[in-house]
Amino acid sequence: MNRDQASIEAAIAKAAANPALALQTRPEWYAADLIEAIARLPRESAIAILRDVPEETAIRIFNTPGLDEPSHLLEALPETRQVHIVNNVYPDRCAEILRGLPSNLRQRLLERLGEHGKETVAKILAYPADKAGGIMTTDFVSAPEGARVKEVIERIRSAGPAAQQIYAVYVVDAHSQRLLQAVSVRELLLASPEALIVDASPHRRPVAVSPATDREEVARLISKYDLLAVPVINGEDRIVGIVTVDDVIDALVAESTEDVQKFGGMEAIGGPYLKTGFLTMIEKRAGWLAALFISEMLTASAMQHYSSELEKAVVLTLFIPLIMSSGGNSGSQATSLMIRSLALRELQLKDWWRVARREFPAGLALGAILAVIGMTRIVLWQKFGFFNYGEHWDLVAATVGAALVGIVTFGSLAGSMLPFILQKLRLDPASASAPFVATLVDVTGLIIYFSIAILILRGTLL
Repeated sequence: MNRDQASIEAAIAKAAANPALALQTRPEWYAADLIEAIARLPRESAIAILRDVPEETAIRIFNTPGLDEPSHLLEALPETRQVHIVNNVYPDRCAEILRGLPSNLRQRLLERLGEHGKETVAKILAYPADKAGGIMTTDFVSAPEGARVKEVIERIRSAGPAAQQIYAVYVVDAHSQRLLQAVSVRELLLASPEALIVDASPHRRPVAVSPATDREEVARLISKYDLLAVPVINGEDRIVGIVTVDDVIDALVAESTEDVQKFGGMEAIGGPYLKTGFLTMIEKRAGWLAALFISEMLTASAMQHYSSELEKAVVLTLFIPLIMSSGGNSGSQATSLMIRSLALRELQLKDWWRVARREFPAGLALGAILAVIGMTRIVLWQKFGFFNYGEHWDLVAATVGAALVGIVTFGSLAGSMLPFILQKLRLDPASASAPFVATLVDVTGLIIYFSIAILILRGTLL
C-alpha cells in the first residue's frame, strides 16, 4: 500500500467513526482510492460517508467504475443528494445506476433529470445492459466534413462534459448526418490547422457497431483494431453514441466474473463475496450442487451394476478414484480451452469437426502418457513389495493402462464438444462447468473401466 492510500484509509476510518469528518476529504485524492477505502467499511458507514462528503466528491465517487452496489448506496442517500448525483454523473454511468434501482425510484429520479439528460439516459436504458446501446455514452464530438481542423479543435475546447470522452472526432455528412470517418485526437493534433477534417486521417470507413451488438463483440473489435472508442450507429448510419475502452473493460470484468462463477458450478452471485447475503449465497449454490449430486448418483448406479465384478476383483476398486479423476481432469481441460476459444471468436460452430479431429489423437496421446505412469506405478509397487496386487497383477496393470487411454480420450472429446452443443442450443457455453463435465465423465469412465476389465480379466479374476 502506498503512502497516499494509507492516509486515505486512515481518514476514511476516522470518518466512519464520525461522519462529519468526511467533510475534510481532500479533493486531490483519486476517487478510485476513496472507493477502495470505502469498500472495506460496513454498508452503514459507507452510506454515512457518502451522505456527508462534499457533493463534488460524491459525484466523483459515483462516476468512477469499481464502486460496489452503487444503486443500493444511492438508494440509501437523501433524495436531494440522489437528484444532484444523477444529474451530474456521465449519462452512461447514470443509466447503469438507475438500472439497478427499484422501478418507482428509477422513474422518479428519471423525471428529475434535466430535459436533455432525461432523453439521453432513457435512450441508453432502452437497450439491454449487455449490448453496445446499454453501455454507450452519448458524450462525443462530431464535425461536418467541411470543417477545418482549427474549428474542430475549438469545438473540442467548448464541448464541456463531452471533453471527458474525447478519443476521436467523428466526421459526419453535413446533410444526412451519416457517419463518414473517425479522426483520432493524435491525427487531429498532427494535422495542419487549415486542413479539412476529412484530410486529417486516411479516408476509410470507420469501425462501428449497432446498438444491439453484444458487448463481447464490441470488446473484440476494440482489441482487433486497437481503438479507444467505437461509434454506435443506428440503421441510418447516424452516430448515436460511443462505447469507450474503459466501459468495455468494466463490462468484461463483470462478465468474466460471472463466467468464472458459472464454470465453478454455481449461479453468478452478481456482487462482491463478502457483501452477498447468506441466503442469497445458499440460493446461488444449492441448485447446481443438488443437480450435480443427483447426477453423481448415476455413478453409484454404475458401480451397483458392476457389483459382482467388484466382489470377484476387489483390487479394481483401488484404481476407481484414479480413473475417474483422470477422465474428469482431461474433460475440464478441453472444456476450458473451447469456452475461451469460442469467446475470443477463434472458433465457430462449424469448427466442431476440426476440434474433434484434434482432440481425439490428443486424448489418445494424453491417455497413453497417464497409462505409462499408472502401469509403472503398479509394477514398481509389486516388484518392491509395497503392495501385492495378486497373482494376475500384470493383467491388472494392463486393465488400468487401457482404461486410462479410453477414459482420457473420451473426456477430451466430451469436454471439447459440450460447449459447441450448448452454443448450438443458444445457451451460455460457460454453463459447461468443470464439475458438470467431471460428473459426466465419472459415469462413463466407470462403464469404460469395467468393460475393459471384463475383456482383459475374463477367465482370471473375473
